[in-house]
Formats: sequence, structure tokens, C-alpha cells
Amino acid sequence: MKLPLSLFSSEADLVAMTLALGAAGVGGPLSGAEIALAKSAADLSVDPRIVADLRSRIMAAEDPLGDAFSALRSPNVRRENGATYTPAPIVQTMVDWAANTRTPCRVVDPGVGSARFLIRAGEKFPKAELIGIDVDPLAALMARANLAVSGYGARARIILGDYRRFHEQVDGSTLYIGNPPYVRHHQIAAPWKEWLAVEAAKLKLPASKLAGLHVHFFLATASSAKPKDFGAFITASEWLDVNYGALVRSLMLGRLGGKSITVIEPTAQPFPDAAATAAISTFEIGAKPASVYFRRIEDLASLNELGRGRRVHRERLAAESRWSHLTRSSEKPPEGYVELGELCRVHRGAVTGANGVWIAGTHSLGLPETVLFPTITRAREVLEADGLLSDSQRLRRVIDLPTDLDELDTPARKIVEKFLKVAKAMGANTGYVARNRKAWWAVGLRAAAPIISTYMARRPPGFILNKADARHINIAHGLYPREHLGEAVQERLVAFLQSNISQKSGRTYAGGLTKFEPREMERLIVPGPALLAAGVTS
Repeated sequence: MKLPLSLFSSEADLVAMTLALGAAGVGGPLSGAEIALAKSAADLSVDPRIVADLRSRIMAAEDPLGDAFSALRSPNVRRENGATYTPAPIVQTMVDWAANTRTPCRVVDPGVGSARFLIRAGEKFPKAELIGIDVDPLAALMARANLAVSGYGARARIILGDYRRFHEQVDGSTLYIGNPPYVRHHQIAAPWKEWLAVEAAKLKLPASKLAGLHVHFFLATASSAKPKDFGAFITASEWLDVNYGALVRSLMLGRLGGKSITVIEPTAQPFPDAAATAAISTFEIGAKPASVYFRRIEDLASLNELGRGRRVHRERLAAESRWSHLTRSSEKPPEGYVELGELCRVHRGAVTGANGVWIAGTHSLGLPETVLFPTITRAREVLEADGLLSDSQRLRRVIDLPTDLDELDTPARKIVEKFLKVAKAMGANTGYVARNRKAWWAVGLRAAAPIISTYMARRPPGFILNKADARHINIAHGLYPREHLGEAVQERLVAFLQSNISQKSGRTYAGGLTKFEPREMERLIVPGPALLAAGVTS
């Protein structure tokens, strides 16, 4: 009978259990931090029944230590080190892909955790050396314990340290496999951001300091691996589209030798602690395949094998700035339906660069009405409008001054110049956005869009018919008809979009936020003008 994991009341209990399972005797010498942890649990007694139960569960391909760790340490705390443990079906599929590719003499997991990947790899590759690297000493002890029980401890080595410092090479082929930690750039120290820039420059590639830690791990692999090494990483999928992901996209088309990308929807729970879209990337160092396979799945039962799906030529990939849409079906829309982009251009709103300055308030009293524009400045203003914005009275005003202040009459210009002194005192002229405008004071609001939508939330986007002629800033998208669409047709289009668009059409980030970039929104399938005119709204 299985004993409940709630028997572990603290991390010290878990440390004691790893030692009872043989952690200290495998994987090379313990690090100082691991020894300190072991000493902290030295006086704790361990029930032999629990040891026997956990041993049998580990031998049955379960991970009770990793599960107990995930229960003891909250998701928020684990995210500080990017510790998200991968479901067994994904681990097995990635290892199976590797086994079908070639037999390595060494397997390296850059963020080993409890050694889920190494244990499955140890089973598939009975002669391979197994190396696991992690910054968490408790994770290192769990990995050692699981490897000891599974019988792979003699050919395993656990390194407590940063994967970016790992440069060892061997004569044979190395398999790099695992779930690189997801840590946002805010938590990455400045010296490591500099490391990213320097290492990328060695490969003649630019790098953004906004890159998350998983991007660092892709680069570290590309920098230290050699031809015929290969790998499979599962990460958050946002690198497929965001600007900082350009480095990974370049690596996949270059030194990494990308073979396939399989996107897993949040509904499949690829990361149990986060409603995020995942991407499994396979690669072979130095390879230059003519095409890369792209595929998207909604449940783990559909994962089957990697290296399948839609083939996209590398020349097209080099020309594309975003890749996630390539995983979506390109089936022909139903009769009478079209992509939204055939009806409307979609544009994100203007970036003010300093909402505290350019959204009118007490600091801007007296400005003429001609420079104050009722504007959608909060997503909830769209979501709460229930499809129709007919009154702008509750909206805040955005200050949008002309680039050439000579366009103002003399009284208005004097008032504006007085305001600009206040704006300067508030630092409005020093920000990046302001410094890159023709005139730092000109926000440049777009014309009022007939339809306005949200584009980032933990829900599908909301849409409104904009009868109030409100402007919008960059918390919303504006939909501008390419040709005249009557009011009734616009109303039905909004009604359709409000009730028929799901989060699956966007891309979901770690944390559950789903985002629709303008081009992604333009690819939404909607009824054509004839169907809308005939009253179709579903």
C-alpha cells in the first residue's frame, strides 16, 4: 500500500529520506552545500516502511521525491530557480526521440531536478554516462537518490552549479536533454546578462538583456557542444515570437541545427504549476536540414513522437519574425469565411512612454480640449463594455500634442509650453520612447478605430464597437476595416468575435497570460461580409 507523501512535514524530512535511499553514495562527491543539508537532517529518524515504499515506487517509474518536493515548496518559491518538473509522458517522448536519433556516449541534463530525464535516459542508453546539473542542493540530493535506487548511480555524476559554466566535451556524441529553468530577466544578475551578450557576439549574433534563463541555456548548449551532439529541450514557447527569442530562432537555424518544434497547449498541462504554452525543440549541432517540422498538440495523448508535422523551409523561417503561427493548421476556412485580416487591419495602440504624464490629470489642468482625447487606457474598459462603447465620458483623456507646435494658436501654445515645463520636470523627455520620437511631446495617437479589442489576459480577447470614437493606447488593438463595412456588419462582426474566439488562437505565457499580436489576430477566421450582412454571428 502506498503511503501518503504528506508524511514529509518539512524539507529536512525529504533530505533525510534521500540519504536513506543512498544519495550520498552515488553521483560523485557531495558538494559543500549538499553536505551542509545532509548534516541538518542527520538527527532525523526515517521509517523503514516509508523507505521501502518509496524505493518500490521509484522502481515503478514514479517520482515520489520530486512530487513531495513540489508539495513542500510552493510554485512561487520554486519559480525563483525556474524549478518546474516535467510530466512523465513528455519525458518519455523526448527520450524516445533521442533513442530513434542515435546512441550517445553521454547524457547531460542542464537542470536535473529529481533526475526524471536522466533515469529514463539511463534505461534507454545502458552504456551512457549520465550528468545532471542543478543550482539547488536539495534537487541534487533527490537526483542522487533516484539514480541510486534505479541502479544508474555508478555511471552518474551530479554537479551542483550553473550550467552556463559547464564546458566538458567527450569524443563521442552527447545528448543534451531536459527542461531548462524558466526565470525571467528581472531575476538574472547583470554579469550573466553581460555573459549572454558576449557569448552571442562570439557567434556573431545579437542578444537582448530581456531574455529569460532558458535562452541562456540554449546559447550555452550551442557554445559548448560539438558537431553530432544533439538534444531536446522543453521550454516556455514565447521565444518563438518575442524579440528576445530572436537569439534562439537564429541558433535553431544556425549552430544548434534545429530539427523540429512541437508546441503543447496549456490544456495538456506541460508545466503542472503554470497555465503556459510549451515548446519541445529538437536539434543536432551543425545540422542544416532543408526544413524544420512544426506541430501543435492539445493533449499529451496526441504527443506520440517528435519530428513530425508541417515542414517549413528554413528560408521562410529566416524571413519570419514570429514562428508560433507556423504550428497552426493552415486548412482552408469554411465556405464564406475569411481571415479577419482580409476585412480589417489590426494595429496596436500608441505607446505613451509615460502614462503618468500623458494621461491627463491635475498636472495638466487648463490644457485646451483640442489636445485632449478620450482614450481606452485600461483593458477592463473594453471588457466591461459588453461589446459596445457608446459614451466616452468615463474614459480618461490622453494628451496628444502636434509635432509642430506652430499648429496651435497663440493662447493654446502658451498653455501647452507651460505644461511642457511640468512634463520635463516629470522626466517625460528622457525616456526611451520620448527620445525616439520626432518630437518628444507628440504621443501620436492613431485615429479612432471602429472596433477595439484587448489582446492580453487570462481569457479570450474582448471586442467593442467604438461608437464613442475613442482612441486607444498600447493596452488594446484597433481594428480598421480595409473597405467600408456598414454599422450592422460591424456589430455582427463584434458579436462573432466576442463569442467565438478562444485562447487557443493566441499564445500563452508562463503564468497563464494569453497574448494576441496584431498579425495573430488578423489570422482569426470570421464570417465574410456576405455572411455578416445576412445576419451570421456564430
